[in-house]
Amino acid sequence: MTVSLGMPAAPPEVLAPRRPTRTIKVGSVEVGGNAPISVQSMTTTLTADVNATLQQIAELTAAGCDIVRVACPSQDDADALPEIAKHSQIPVIADIHFQPKYVFAAIDAGCAAVRVNPGNIRKFDDQVGEIAKRAKAAGVSLRIGVNAGSLDKRLLEKYGKATPEALVESAVWEASLFEEHDFHDFKISVKHNDPVIMVKAYEMLAERGDWPLHLGVTEAGPAFQGTIKSATAFGALLSKGIGDTIRVSLSAPPVEEVKVGLQILQSLNLRQRKLEIVSCPSCGRAQVDVYTLAEQVTQGLEGLTVPLRVAVMGCVVNGPGEAREADLGVASGNGKGQIFVKGEVIKTVPESAIVETLIEEAMRIAEEMGEPIDEASAGTPTVSVG
Repeated sequence: MTVSLGMPAAPPEVLAPRRPTRTIKVGSVEVGGNAPISVQSMTTTLTADVNATLQQIAELTAAGCDIVRVACPSQDDADALPEIAKHSQIPVIADIHFQPKYVFAAIDAGCAAVRVNPGNIRKFDDQVGEIAKRAKAAGVSLRIGVNAGSLDKRLLEKYGKATPEALVESAVWEASLFEEHDFHDFKISVKHNDPVIMVKAYEMLAERGDWPLHLGVTEAGPAFQGTIKSATAFGALLSKGIGDTIRVSLSAPPVEEVKVGLQILQSLNLRQRKLEIVSCPSCGRAQVDVYTLAEQVTQGLEGLTVPLRVAVMGCVVNGPGEAREADLGVASGNGKGQIFVKGEVIKTVPESAIVETLIEEAMRIAEEMGEPIDEASAGTPTVSVG
C-alpha cells in the first residue's frame, strides 16, 4: 500500500489576505508586497568584536533568521560594520541612535539597511535630506523605528505619554519627510511594550499609507512572558494581514527569538510548517506517561526538517482519531501503543518501544520524502497540546 505523506500540496488556509504594501529590499531579502514575512533578530555581542558578532550571526542564520540587526553606539562599532556586512550570510541592518554620523558610516560600510530612531537622533529632521540622498545612491533601505521609550519630546508634551496616536504621528511625519525627498525605500515600526497599545498603533498606521511594517513588542520581557506578549500582539495583527517582517524581543539568547518568531508564522500558516508534535495534555484517562513520551519524541526528532505532524496520544478517547489525522502517530493504552502512518495502523508495540518506533518511522518517512536530516539547520519542533 502506498500512502501520501507530508502536508497537503494546496496552499494552506490563512486568516486574512496580506495588506497591500510597497516592496522594499533589505539586501537580498524583499520586504512587503507578496514577499514572505521575514524573521529578524539582533545580536547581543559587542559589534566591535567582529569574530563574536559573526559567530552569533552564523548561529542565527542556522536557526532560520532572515535579517540581522547589529547595534552601532560607538565609533569602534561603526569601524567594524564593513567586515561584518561583508561576511554575514544574511543581510545586516545597522541600528543607529543619537549620532547621525553613524547612519552615513553604515551606508558607506555596505550594510543592507539602517534603522533610524527619529526620537533620539539629534536634529533628525534636518538630516533627512542627506540621509535620503546617500541611502538612495547606495541602494540602502531604511527603517523608521519609533519607540515608546524614546518618543520625540514634542509629541510627549502634546499627548502626555506614548499613546497609539503619538507613535503614529511620529512615524507618519518622518515618512512624509523622506517622501518629500523622493525616498520611498523604507519600512516603519511603532513599538510599545504594551501589546494593546502596540496593536492599536499598527492598525492606525496601516490605514495611513502603504508602507511595509516591521512588527515588534519592545522590551517584551523574559522568554515566557515575552513569547506570550509577542504571540498575542503579532497574532492579532497578522490575522488581519498586517505585518511584513517581525522581531520577537526577548530577554533571552537571540536564537530563541528566531525560534519563537518562526513558530508564530508557522502557527498562522504564514510559513511552511515543519515538524509538529501533537500531544494530549494528559488527564485521568491517560494510561501511559504522556509527558515523558512527548518529551522523548520531541528530543529524538529535533533534527528533522520535513513537514511532518506526529501525534503522541495517551488514551482511547481522542487518541485514535488524532493519530489517524497525523502523518505519524501513536494511540496508547494498557501498556502498549498502536502506531499509525497516515491513518493506517501499521503495528502495535509495547509502551517501552513507542518512542524508538516513532523515531524510526519518522526517519523512514523523511527518507521517502527525499528530505535530508540536518540537525544543524533544523527548526525546533512545535508541541500542540489538546
